[in-house]
Amino acid sequence: MAVKSRFSDSELPDISGATRLSGGAFDVVAVAASAGGLNALSELLSAVPADFPACIVVVQHLDPRHRSLMADILSRRTPLNVKQADDGDRLTRGTVYIAPPNRHLLVNRDGTLSLSQSELVHFVRPSADLLFESVAASHKDRAIAVVLSGTGSDGAMGVQAIKKMEGTVIAQDERSSEFFGMPSAAIHTGNVDFVLPLSEIAPALVTLVMKAEVE
Repeated sequence: MAVKSRFSDSELPDISGATRLSGGAFDVVAVAASAGGLNALSELLSAVPADFPACIVVVQHLDPRHRSLMADILSRRTPLNVKQADDGDRLTRGTVYIAPPNRHLLVNRDGTLSLSQSELVHFVRPSADLLFESVAASHKDRAIAVVLSGTGSDGAMGVQAIKKMEGTVIAQDERSSEFFGMPSAAIHTGNVDFVLPLSEIAPALVTLVMKAEVE
């Protein structure tokens, strides 16, 4: 299934000079979730070690009318530093950045984050598609996209941008997903490298990201 990226070829720049966080094989792990996402994120992040050499950026569809407690909740379940993203934050290894309610989260080439209240994408803000596309543009083959439990198809366009720039894509499998809409939509693009049970995603990330440090 072909899905057109929201970025044209000319908007996906050469990022040979993009900010690198470590000697790991990847710098940024972008994670998207919706319904069932809090449980999935809790299990995933609890299994990522404190010395993880990449940063993690997260879009979780949230009620825009209420303050989010997600960063507080997740910080109690992982050894990583967890914070709600602020405009201008600089990416730091071992840190998880959560998109605030009603704001798109974008990763810039200079290693900073931007928040935007631009139009809804597929009826949602924050959008996984916009996050993934910004990560593809900014970090190219040093980016990983992960699609967890959720309804709808947000993220399907974005995973194609990740693959176009030679990044890596992981989707949660149907059996372990509370809601399989988002992972299924990603898988049906034909651009997912690994379809894994939730319990195997963190070990896969550790292997992928940290392999360059041990080689």
